[in-house]
Amino acid sequence: MFQGTVFLGAFLLFLVEPMAAKELLPVFGGSSAVWMTCLVFFQTALLAGYLYAHLLARDVAGRRWPRAHWVLLALAVACAGLWASGREPWAVSASHPAASLCARLTLSIGLPFVALASTSPLLQVWLLRIETGTVPYRLYGLSNIGSLLALALYPSVIEPNLSLRLQRITWVAGFAAFGSISAWLAWRTAATPFPIDRALASRDEWVSVGHSGPSAPASTARAKLLWLLLPMAGAMQLSAVTEHMTANVAAIPLLWILPLATYLLTFVIAFQGSRWLPRTRLLGVLAVLLYALGNFLTRPEFRVPIALSIGLFLAELLAACLVCHTELYRLRPAGAAEATRFYLTMAAGGAAGSFLVAVVAPMVFAGNYDLSLTFAATAAVVLAVRWQDGWKQRLLWGAVSVALAWFCVTLTTRYSQSVLTSERNFYGSLRVKSDASEMGDTMRTLMHGSIVHGTQIFSDNLMQVPTTYYAPDSGIGLALASCCGDRAQKIGVIGLGIGTIAAYGRPGDSIRFYEINPAVRPIAENWFTYLRQSKAKLAFTEGDARASLAHEPPQGFDVLAIDAFSGDAIPLHLLTVEAMTIYRRHLAPGGVLAFHISNQYVDLEPELAVLANASGMQGRRITSMAVEPRGEFQASWILLTESPSLFAKPELAPAVPLKDVKGLKAWTDDASSLLRLVRW
Repeated sequence: MFQGTVFLGAFLLFLVEPMAAKELLPVFGGSSAVWMTCLVFFQTALLAGYLYAHLLARDVAGRRWPRAHWVLLALAVACAGLWASGREPWAVSASHPAASLCARLTLSIGLPFVALASTSPLLQVWLLRIETGTVPYRLYGLSNIGSLLALALYPSVIEPNLSLRLQRITWVAGFAAFGSISAWLAWRTAATPFPIDRALASRDEWVSVGHSGPSAPASTARAKLLWLLLPMAGAMQLSAVTEHMTANVAAIPLLWILPLATYLLTFVIAFQGSRWLPRTRLLGVLAVLLYALGNFLTRPEFRVPIALSIGLFLAELLAACLVCHTELYRLRPAGAAEATRFYLTMAAGGAAGSFLVAVVAPMVFAGNYDLSLTFAATAAVVLAVRWQDGWKQRLLWGAVSVALAWFCVTLTTRYSQSVLTSERNFYGSLRVKSDASEMGDTMRTLMHGSIVHGTQIFSDNLMQVPTTYYAPDSGIGLALASCCGDRAQKIGVIGLGIGTIAAYGRPGDSIRFYEINPAVRPIAENWFTYLRQSKAKLAFTEGDARASLAHEPPQGFDVLAIDAFSGDAIPLHLLTVEAMTIYRRHLAPGGVLAFHISNQYVDLEPELAVLANASGMQGRRITSMAVEPRGEFQASWILLTESPSLFAKPELAPAVPLKDVKGLKAWTDDASSLLRLVRW
């Protein structure tokens, strides 16, 4: 029963993480930062659960703790039931999205998460009371196996086949069963006769190994410090690698789960089979991976296929966390007196690591250097661990630490070259760069992470010419040229960028931009001139575009462009049946929806074909070629319309029918999965 409860608790704990985060993605604009903030919450809630277990374990000789645990379980089940009902009574603060996100998680799954998080360390102490002997650390390894199973099932079985509502209901049923079993185990443990020699001993002495043997030696101060630093380095690795993958691909559960599963796998190996690992070789592999990938990060111009990129960074994460967690297990306390304190310190390190990457780094650094700094921090922690192993290890890891610190300096220098301004917030890192075009003219570029979000060439003949993905022969350019003839146009644009589409504005036209990131508009207005020099009447709406459109009266847009990428990531809530219903309400008769789908890693065309069919619209794809002297990129746009005559116009001759994928379903707010559309 103890092992089954630990397994079930861990399974439910890591099943609710992607469910809760995916549910909140649309509320906060689909930003990849949603999962990073969730990681901070989960690590902090884990710390709260371990603290609760630590405090409860110290009173295990008394009689108050069973009632306290029953109350927690009852409240947690009640909160889980409210969450399953799908009610959303909490307001979202656009100015403080991270705080709002954590508040929503606390009010919805906070108590259930704490109850689940406390299970493994708490049941180890309870089992020790019943069986006596040494601390059953095997239960911690078992809990991580349950966690891994949950993470494996979610993207492959649960997400594609169950709606979010059904996922919540099923999860709450499982949690109610867990609560009942945990309450019974609390009663069973409290009913076990407590030996008088333990009752008379101090709270720390009763949990020494065996009934009457000598207490286990206390851990050293150095070991206790490493209990904090090693899991901190592991959590920094998890957060930084996850952030790198989601910010540049898509904020989808698959790319959350792969790093998290890798991270948990290292705990399973460390606490179950670390004796089989060749310590010296593992450290050598980590040194090579840290140096190679640290050097790679200083060369942002290099591009590799998504499968190779994910594989390399997951391999580094695996090696780094294996080293950190096996060393942590090696330094574990021998006696149970320090068992819950060990887990508590370990959880504090995990919370500190995720907090440093997800909260502190965006506040301190204008650019995203998190992964490079994490590599350097990992090498420094390994140096501290290996310091007592002789001068060779000190020399090796000292050199690796210095090299990685130098890579951080190099990366900072490269990212700051020709940068006019930079800013970082919840929605990402923005930089404005100044370079020379092929013709020698001044050219300014807005970068979101490593992705170009707009370029303007400051020359007399190109100043107001649309560039990058918005050239006259691009999908959006042809849509604007063909939709309205000589009459005034009404245009909507989801995603401001540098305001390139404003260059198409003519006298009498009106263009409304929707932008969720408050840092983008000041940059577009102050460092670029597309907005200032546009002949159209411009309007701006701040906040998530879909939420804004849902509350506005019909706008009668002739063209509505959807181009809301965060880095290279895709906000899926803008590509659902419900979103299409909102867009169509704002279109004029015969209006056009223009979806920008240029992306390195995901092919959205088949899904848009399904959405077009579900919405009763016709769709075509237009791909334009790059023209480097004019700053034009290769771009792919999907045009959707109800007008039967639009695609017969000569301007849209380059449009081709959309390709289809058998078995693909139209995404809804309750069910969506990117897995089949990833370009591996």
